[in-house]
Amino acid sequence: MNPITMQLVADKYIKMALEEDISSEDVSTNAVMPEYRKGDVQLLCKEDGIIAGLQIFERVFTLLDANTQVEFYVKDGEEVKKGQLLAVVTGDIRVLLSGERTALNYLQRLSGIATYTNTVAKLLRGTKTKLLDTRKTTPGMRIFEKYAVRIGGGNNHRYNLSDGVLLKDNHIDAAGGVSEAVAAAKAYAPFVRKIEVETENLDMVKEAVEAGADIIMLDNMTPDEMAEAIRIIAGRAETECSGNITKENIETITALGVDYVSSGALTHSAPILDVSLKHLRVLE
Repeated sequence: MNPITMQLVADKYIKMALEEDISSEDVSTNAVMPEYRKGDVQLLCKEDGIIAGLQIFERVFTLLDANTQVEFYVKDGEEVKKGQLLAVVTGDIRVLLSGERTALNYLQRLSGIATYTNTVAKLLRGTKTKLLDTRKTTPGMRIFEKYAVRIGGGNNHRYNLSDGVLLKDNHIDAAGGVSEAVAAAKAYAPFVRKIEVETENLDMVKEAVEAGADIIMLDNMTPDEMAEAIRIIAGRAETECSGNITKENIETITALGVDYVSSGALTHSAPILDVSLKHLRVLE
């Protein structure tokens, strides 16, 4: 995540997370450390996985005190092992204690997403199918969670509702049908925007391709239905498979030759990667 994005977008969410955890003061820390003392603490990995979110982890502490220093021994996207020393954080002990939980929450969550995404992305190696995330993200965490997907080897679908046209079932119902929805989108959206249509059956697939959709999503279809849908589309639109996509069933789906597979599970069901801050030392 580049410094501009960090300061313009990410900082406000990190500050909100810190304010959530420190509404007025950190009573525990202020009780045991009422004045400045310099110290350091080790960031340790407690299970194997892919690390992601180190910049966010660091930013939590530097927002509390710009003089905080973090020495990293790994980079985002690297495989880490149980027991590995990942970093040492040095600074005001009050900052180390008060920022600990928020910093770890980010790092554990993002590393968990990167780790899970990586296991799914490996199943797509050697195929033409690209792995996409969805908007099924934690409120206030989207910028971070979608970043973690990329670190894990996945790709981002649209970031938000302003980012592209995706006509889902309720949009289609509101417009009066697939053809009407696509026509309305073409009339309204800038010509540089691709138009994607979510379809639930083969009749909708036929209507979408005839209406000129750029991407056709095959939502919750069986492998046989998807195979027939791909035959109907015949290269006239890109194809995306979605709905209950997991690492357990993804190989069957990619064998059909779809262009994209989108999975909400990358962000809404990934377990955290366990990391911790240990062995705090008073230096002066």
